[in-house]
Amino acid sequence: METILTIQNLNKRYGRLQALKNVTFEIKKGNVYGILGPNGSGKSTTLGIVLNVVNKTSGTYSWFDGKVATHDALKKVGAIIERPNFYPYMTAEQNLKLVCNIKNINYTKIEEKLELVGLIERKDSKFSTFSLGMKQRLAIASALLNDPEILILDEPTNGLDPQGIHQIRAIIKHIAAQGTTILLASHLLDEVEKVCSHVVVLQKGAVLYSGLVDAISANEGFFELQADDTENLMAVLQLHPDIEKINSEEGKLFVYLKKDLKASDLNRFLFEKNISVNHLVKRKNSLEEQFLELTKK
Repeated sequence: METILTIQNLNKRYGRLQALKNVTFEIKKGNVYGILGPNGSGKSTTLGIVLNVVNKTSGTYSWFDGKVATHDALKKVGAIIERPNFYPYMTAEQNLKLVCNIKNINYTKIEEKLELVGLIERKDSKFSTFSLGMKQRLAIASALLNDPEILILDEPTNGLDPQGIHQIRAIIKHIAAQGTTILLASHLLDEVEKVCSHVVVLQKGAVLYSGLVDAISANEGFFELQADDTENLMAVLQLHPDIEKINSEEGKLFVYLKKDLKASDLNRFLFEKNISVNHLVKRKNSLEEQFLELTKK
């Protein structure tokens, strides 16, 4: 699979403040990546460096397996790293025509991209009449005019109402389904979990994790069990070598694992110990639980 972006040991200092500390990760073609972290974790700085608007202190990055110089590579990139900045007295279509003129793009792309972001019926409306969500969607249309191989978004749903958030996320999923690689920075766990296939977790400028969202940490999941005799169930579960800890809450036992364990294997183990359960469900830790565990470590 083609590597779109490679970042190696990237460092950035602002005086005494080290904003990035040996940041290393790769972006592969066709996936949706989230850079996840609280404000001040280095997300925007990382994007600024690879987009050539922030100078790095040390380290390297390369586009498209290093085969394309940064200046030429950025022609294949669409990006929104600041609030949408269009002329308020011009219509949506006029603003996009201006972008086409600057980037030497054919006007035929305008209607296609307005359709994609759900603004085709408002193409003749002035930008000043748009809601914040519509402004953000127009910015996405603008970033897509050159049919980029990768779309980079910095906090794409920041400040939007629930409907606006839903619309932007739906658009991101649709763009990804068409084969465009996406890299978005967000401090919202919910956003990354719903939209992204891969995640890079940053904290205070350092990478804590880079990989699949579903495997953000050693996530063996946990079991939720219930039986008529809770005390006996607890005593038998404590004998199992793969169980790390057991919590009791409202008549249910929550069983956390040292390593992966199938529900069928646990059920068989209990049956052999003459324990009959009336409720046994295996659950996956939420991204929030995994993120909190990761940052705590």
